[in-house]
Amino acid sequence: MRRTVRDASAAFTRAPLLTALSITTIAFSLFAFGLFGLVALNIRAALQGVEERVEIRAFVADGTDAQSLAAAAGDIDAFPEVQSVNIVTQDQALARARTELTEFSDVFQSGVLPASIDVKLKPGYRDPATVARVSARLKSYPFVDDVRYGEDWLVQLYRLRNIAGVAGLALGLAFAAVAVIIIGATIRMAVLSRADEISIMRLVGATDGFIRRPFLLEGFAKGILGGLLALGLTWLGMHLIDRYMHFHTVFFSPAMAAAGVVAGALIGVLGSSVAVGRHLRAL
Repeated sequence: MRRTVRDASAAFTRAPLLTALSITTIAFSLFAFGLFGLVALNIRAALQGVEERVEIRAFVADGTDAQSLAAAAGDIDAFPEVQSVNIVTQDQALARARTELTEFSDVFQSGVLPASIDVKLKPGYRDPATVARVSARLKSYPFVDDVRYGEDWLVQLYRLRNIAGVAGLALGLAFAAVAVIIIGATIRMAVLSRADEISIMRLVGATDGFIRRPFLLEGFAKGILGGLLALGLTWLGMHLIDRYMHFHTVFFSPAMAAAGVVAGALIGVLGSSVAVGRHLRAL
């Protein structure tokens, strides 16, 4: 193991320019992947923010007594999908409409808007099927005239989220494949520069595993360094976007950042394994 570490370390000092090129190439490959991941993360955060506004509003008939409304609210609050229930009187509905639609405040008159029961659902229960099911239960109350929750808007929101998820997975795998190919190419350059040494090691009886280990460790180290550099470049890109484009972006959590660096190391090992294996088979 000590010899493996020494051989891998020597590769860094033997060809510093090639080492720097390899690390930089890995970094920019992972940087492109990181930027895409950051965009996907912020799209997901934005969709979650919109999803939190999903609300079912059950309009009640005029003349419904407060006791019936309170009993219904208590019953609805016990639904497993429900996060909170709020009873909105006619006066409260009028005040809210005048606040949200100030340009039409003169149009709204007392008694025009009905009272309602506003229902917010728990996270994980805001998909169109669940919202429609809860809405159907609200319609079963005899004093409920109508139930609204923006069905078309909700369906489009979840369709967009599903498309973003599939596209994110496909492009993420594509970026990872490109990174493996590029890393393999850079490691192959290092392997070719030591072709004579590898041939001599094979002649004196060195096993493929013995020859392979220093290159795998080298790929691992380059993947780690490239991953750290890519993480720094991604943070810098996010900072510049926040500063000059006035966007509030969400950065990777520490666990996600660590996972990205580890992924860089694994990609480095995979690229090295492919390059070395191909060269050894050619000998």
